[in-house]
Amino acid sequence: MSLPAVEPLPSLPGSYRWYYADVVAGDTTAVFILLLGSPFSSRYAARAARGALPAEHCGVNFALYQSGTRRQWVMTEHARASAAPDELRIGDSTLTYRDDGSLEFFVRERTAPFGAMTKAVLTLSPEVPPAAAQTLVDAHAWAPLAVRARATLRLPLLNLVFEGRGYHDMNQGERPLGVDLPGWHWTRAHLAGSTHVDYRLPGGDSLRVSGSPQGVLVERRSGAPVAMARTAWGLKVPRTLRAGPLELPSPRLLESSPFYARLEAGGADAHLLGEVADFRRLRSPLVRWMARLRTRVEAPA
Repeated sequence: MSLPAVEPLPSLPGSYRWYYADVVAGDTTAVFILLLGSPFSSRYAARAARGALPAEHCGVNFALYQSGTRRQWVMTEHARASAAPDELRIGDSTLTYRDDGSLEFFVRERTAPFGAMTKAVLTLSPEVPPAAAQTLVDAHAWAPLAVRARATLRLPLLNLVFEGRGYHDMNQGERPLGVDLPGWHWTRAHLAGSTHVDYRLPGGDSLRVSGSPQGVLVERRSGAPVAMARTAWGLKVPRTLRAGPLELPSPRLLESSPFYARLEAGGADAHLLGEVADFRRLRSPLVRWMARLRTRVEAPA
């Protein structure tokens, strides 16, 4: 099952693209994201209207959680990136698509804002073919590239190796998030024999993706109402995480900020991971300033 090649770097001012992957192995969860025109960059958000280019505001995000507690956090902004058909590089971190159909995220960064060096390697071997890119709203798309994969997570500096289940996707858009796509709310559910994703769209519709040994199914349908709660920051988050046939109540907050939250429920055999983002909030000067506190900026070489 071959994955699409890495696309050329986006070049429109205000545009973005990011490559995402997560892995769950027992009580350990990790998230890898390589970002071009990083929507999490307060600098890019402030400068996009003045012609800032996505390649000038790239980002590397890595988060490691164990038993629901964050152990490592990386958010580094870089001023350049490079892309070849089989590799994306931002700083010392890379995403590589291999000839055998597998892919590898490699992160070598310092934890934010001024912490120690960390290294993490995630290898995914997809178990289902990639799904076609899906339009979220005009000029914004989401591509579920490997909904279900065998995963190996290596943390060389901690001398740890984990075997588990992985997921990989890509988002891209021609205009800044928060303009015509106000944010997102999505959940990924791994079950024993299948994986499901529920991507909530503005207006109430859902994109639903299911991956199993029988293949991948993508549907767009009206989404059932979701009961919401508010975090301490006032951000609305779901009271239950739901995707496919699985719904679990009282998810725990892995990350919480004024404009973004990451939630988790279940265990290795039935694991849900969800994200909520409101990029209209990131337009606030105060929230932009707060976002900088969790970001390292790597000076150009």
